[in-house]
Amino acid sequence: MSTHVWDAALLRVAPSRPGRRPGASADGTRTSTGKPGRGRRWRSALGFVARVLSWVLILGLLAVLTVAVLVPRVAGATPFTVLTGSMQPGLPPGTLIVTRPTPAEDIEIGEVVTFQIESGRPQVVTHRVIAVRAGQDGEPEFLTQGDANQTPDDGWRPAGSVRGVLWYAVPKLGYANNVLTGDQRQLAVYVVAGGLVLYALGLFGSDARDRRSSKRQPQHPAARHASR
Repeated sequence: MSTHVWDAALLRVAPSRPGRRPGASADGTRTSTGKPGRGRRWRSALGFVARVLSWVLILGLLAVLTVAVLVPRVAGATPFTVLTGSMQPGLPPGTLIVTRPTPAEDIEIGEVVTFQIESGRPQVVTHRVIAVRAGQDGEPEFLTQGDANQTPDDGWRPAGSVRGVLWYAVPKLGYANNVLTGDQRQLAVYVVAGGLVLYALGLFGSDARDRRSSKRQPQHPAARHASR
């Protein structure tokens, strides 16, 4: 005959009530089963996507400020906006163009230049140089034409009217450039840059708090049942 010895301490369990739902305690309160909920996983995934999109936005704004304001300012260049279709398809309306001052004798046929329509007035035109000659004063003069135009521009442009040679162009960004004046663009750089720095610090702080919170969350030990 075999004898079974039971340890009463290992057999003490809470009596179950009829109709109790799985995962509920004796008083009817829902308890965690230790498995991560689907809602928590969705929130984590959405948070990750939001952070990625935020950083894409930050980098995009920094790129716009760099090409439209910072680079021209550092290089001594000047940004302009294409308003007409005379230089299509390469420079359609709304394109931001940045020109650099260039010695007149270094400007060659085929280069795109920005020049004043009338000396002393702010209106400018950006067209391609199609011919170069020496003027009566010995300085170069330029004949220009828009890429989409059938005929050259009227008259030869003296070297003194040329504001610069095309350095680079960014499609569509010229519309944003037209909204702000020079002083407003400089103020916008400081405001946006400061805002982006604060936002980036906020993201880093939020991530750090989330990591600390996840480390402090208690683990739910699995129920153990032993008998002998």
